[in-house]
Amino acid sequence: MSEDHAHVQEFFTARAADWDSRFPDDGPAYAAAVVELGLRQGGRVLDAGCGTGRALPPLRAAVGRSGVVVGADLTPAMLRAAVRAGRDRDGHLLLADVGALPLRPGSFDAVFAAGLIAHLPHPAENLWELRRVVRPGGTLALFHPVGRAALAARQGRRLTPDDLRAEPNLHPLLAGSGWRMTSYVDEDARFLALAVREG
Repeated sequence: MSEDHAHVQEFFTARAADWDSRFPDDGPAYAAAVVELGLRQGGRVLDAGCGTGRALPPLRAAVGRSGVVVGADLTPAMLRAAVRAGRDRDGHLLLADVGALPLRPGSFDAVFAAGLIAHLPHPAENLWELRRVVRPGGTLALFHPVGRAALAARQGRRLTPDDLRAEPNLHPLLAGSGWRMTSYVDEDARFLALAVREG
């Protein structure tokens, strides 16, 4: 395991047990973001970096029982928390690095990624990997239940120009990774960038 992966696992293992109780009001924001993906009944969706699986219930509702929902995460403790919360009933949980997914090319119609991009060790390469598992024309949602400024304030830090989620940085990062950004919202109540797989 790389040092980057070990750091991410250490960070989230320490927080897994009380993750949901720390952010109890995020459910509506997750549900609203899932709606923006435009999923259809019978669709196939990957929750990349699913954590405790908070997106899995709205993703399952979007694709129905005939659809496929997979939640992938690097941290076993987060997946155990998802199981304790009963969210494994809404999707298959997979212990995996989103930078090297054990999934076939073009397997999914969409990828949902909540809070993921800040934890990617190699964002451009990792976004290429997410592109690999999505069909041409499929979609990507990079989401956070609060915007960049609100998150920085919560964490006691200042926004900096090199923030990957800033539109001037994210747009070319996505374009260079085979995605075309179609919308960008960064407000106190949510961050949501949507993109379509090119080619």
